[in-house]
Amino acid sequence: GDIQLGKKETVADTARVLGRFFDGIEFRGFSHETVEILAEYAGVPVWNGLTEQWHPTQILADLLTVQEAFGRLEGLSFAYVGDGRNNMANSLMVGCAKMGMDVRIVAPESLHPEAELVQMVEGIASETGGKVTVTADVEEGVKGAHVVYTDVWASMGEEAQIAQRIATLGPYRVTVEMMEITGRRDAIFLHCLPAFHNLETDVAREYPEIREVSDEVFEGRWSRVFDQAENRMHTIKAVMVATLGH
Repeated sequence: GDIQLGKKETVADTARVLGRFFDGIEFRGFSHETVEILAEYAGVPVWNGLTEQWHPTQILADLLTVQEAFGRLEGLSFAYVGDGRNNMANSLMVGCAKMGMDVRIVAPESLHPEAELVQMVEGIASETGGKVTVTADVEEGVKGAHVVYTDVWASMGEEAQIAQRIATLGPYRVTVEMMEITGRRDAIFLHCLPAFHNLETDVAREYPEIREVSDEVFEGRWSRVFDQAENRMHTIKAVMVATLGH
C-alpha cells in the first residue's frame, strides 16, 4: 500500500528506516522535495519513478525506443505536443537536449514551460549540438519531426480542470493530419501511457473530447507505444544494475 510520508514520521526518518530494510528505494509520488530528502538520508540508491516536476525513468525508455527506431539519437527532431509544462515535457526537454537532439515543445502559450527551465536546457543543448524550440504553432513545431510525442491533457492533481484543458488543447490533438505534417514516412508516435485514444474507458465516455491522440494514430503504423512500454522494464533494470553495484 501507499506510505504516508511526512504524516506521523518525518521523511528523513522514514528514509533511514527503509534504507536499513532495502537495497534501493523507488519513489513515485507528487512532491519532488520528498525524493530529494529520501536520497539524502536513505543511504541506498533512490530512484525517481515520477514526481510532479520530473519523470526521468520514463525518458530512458523513450530514448531507447527512438534509438531502436532510427539507430541513433543525435540530430533527430523530437516534437512534444500538448501540455508543455508538465513533468513529461520538462524531462523530455532535458533528456533530448543531453542527447544532442532538436527538441520542440509545441503547446498553447498558457502551457509553455517555465522560462528558467528553457534557459537551462538551452545551456545543455549548446554543449551537445542540440536545439530547443518552444512554439504554439503546430505546423512549425511538427514539420520535419522524426518523433511526435504526447501525454494526457490533465496532469497530476488537475483532474478538475478537464473541461478547460479540452478547450485549450483541442487543436493539439495528435491526428493523422498532424503526423503527415512531419513530411516523414518514417516518423513515429510515442506516448508514456495511459492514453485516451477511444471511447472505451469511463473517463473518455464522460468527456469524449479528452482524447489527446486519435485512435487512427495510436493503432496506426506510426505508433511505437507498446515497444516504449516494454522498454520501461529494460531501462529500469539497467538503472538498478548501474546503481546497486553488485
